[in-house]
Amino acid sequence: MRSLLTLWVFDWRKLLAYTHRWLGIAGCVLFVAWFASGIVMMYARMPGLAAEERLARAEPLDLSAVRLSPADAATKAGVRAERVQVGMLRGRPIYRFGAREQTIVFADTGESFDGMVGEAEARQVARRYAPGYGGEIRLAGYLTDPDQWTLSSRGELPMYRFVLDDEAGTHLYVSEVTGDVALRTSRAERIWGYLGPVFHWVYFTPLRRNGPLWSQFIIWSSLIGCVMCITGIIWGLWRFSPGSRFRLKRVPSISPYAGWMKWHHISGLIFGIVTLTWTYSGLLSMGPFDWFRSPAPTQAERNASTGGPLKVELLTIDSIRAAVDAIEPAFQPKELESMQFRGEPYWLAYRAPSVDQAAQWMNVGLLPRAPVPRLEHRYVSTVHPERGAITTFGRDAMTEIAHAAMPGVAIQDSVWLDEYDGYYYDSRGSRTLPVLRVRYADTNQTWLYLDPERGGIVQRSGRVSRLRRWLYQGFHSLDFPFLYFKRPLWDIVVILLSIGGTVLSFTTILPAIRRLRRHGRVIAAWRPARKFPAPSVVAERVN
Repeated sequence: MRSLLTLWVFDWRKLLAYTHRWLGIAGCVLFVAWFASGIVMMYARMPGLAAEERLARAEPLDLSAVRLSPADAATKAGVRAERVQVGMLRGRPIYRFGAREQTIVFADTGESFDGMVGEAEARQVARRYAPGYGGEIRLAGYLTDPDQWTLSSRGELPMYRFVLDDEAGTHLYVSEVTGDVALRTSRAERIWGYLGPVFHWVYFTPLRRNGPLWSQFIIWSSLIGCVMCITGIIWGLWRFSPGSRFRLKRVPSISPYAGWMKWHHISGLIFGIVTLTWTYSGLLSMGPFDWFRSPAPTQAERNASTGGPLKVELLTIDSIRAAVDAIEPAFQPKELESMQFRGEPYWLAYRAPSVDQAAQWMNVGLLPRAPVPRLEHRYVSTVHPERGAITTFGRDAMTEIAHAAMPGVAIQDSVWLDEYDGYYYDSRGSRTLPVLRVRYADTNQTWLYLDPERGGIVQRSGRVSRLRRWLYQGFHSLDFPFLYFKRPLWDIVVILLSIGGTVLSFTTILPAIRRLRRHGRVIAAWRPARKFPAPSVVAERVN
């Protein structure tokens, strides 16, 4: 019985050691890339085009040629008017219907915009995004498939990619679908984008083009990484000797390993838990296997602030012109956007930044945590434009919406927040304050955040989603309230932990190469045993 128990323990140790060893050999390079690129991602993200810069470059709004209301234009184009934007394209007023996938309809004739005419027009559009640049704008490609930087903008393909000979090395992507610039990248954004997000998310174009394959790769590599970390922590503790009982060249040692593996053992004892939490929280970013799935918002929650579907018939031509007249004393609007508050449609406009001001929203891929100002805004009712423009819907209305969102559910408490809490926050300081936080006594323990400047519910969380917030954002970005807004303390802590994880992963690369070479030589030297003929057969051959 004792021998069987001894054999079981031996097999368990062997299984643990071999599992960690070979998973480490398979994933060491990936983990080095994850940790090193994670440091870069503190200060660089994927290149993009900020909405504020796009608004700054937009054409001035001219309503003199408007002949059709949004409802009539939507009917003529055969689209649903769930969301409406009023803007300009080719010097003509347009309506944009929809959110992610937009349908553009000209407000003067009702014809749909079917795409740009060609390269010359696209180059003129690009010129608006290069103020002060007098050099050549060269066509560098016509994209029908996404490249490295347009993988998340496939709905706007095809695109023209133009190159500017400016100091920043600017590339501008002009979409045929929208007739506008879809993306701006600079040389610095592209370099740091590769070293940061591309490596961290394994966002290489051939793999990322196949979305399901990329998703499964990240999920399973993260799961395997978690197993590797767990087995490594157990084995590392098992082989750790606080009393230095091991002897290496007659010198007492806390570890039985030498050289690179000793460094790996010690760094694993220090940074193993952090490596595990970062790997697990990275796995949660993919939302695998419906983990931490929260109940969907109810119909009452969706309609509490809007009052139901958009009443597009109230978005008349007169209401558009009246909204512009009401907003113009504050600023000249370039675009209008529909929204509905408790059954009453409104037009919303933001003050467009000047060309000089727009510079602070350029190169949005760099310094993603830098504070940015919020644009001034105005609302005008389509039913009562004579009331003038407003900037907020008031605190009392938020309290009424809170009761309507969860009818019959007791409110545990409600409080107006003048500072971010652990769930409603933003590193750039762009989320508005104050907001009303209401906590309900339902089974989901729902919390709603209501913003009088936005006119309703801006965030919803339940018991499960709040747990996921700590397991994902908390462990992956270390955005704990006591640390997140204290810079450079947050930077120092994250960088030191990332360096520790990098050392832990990097110290396995050379031993892994040596072991693979050794196994390779064994395999290369191996030959199948020769089968010698029977003596009788040999005798026959001799005779």
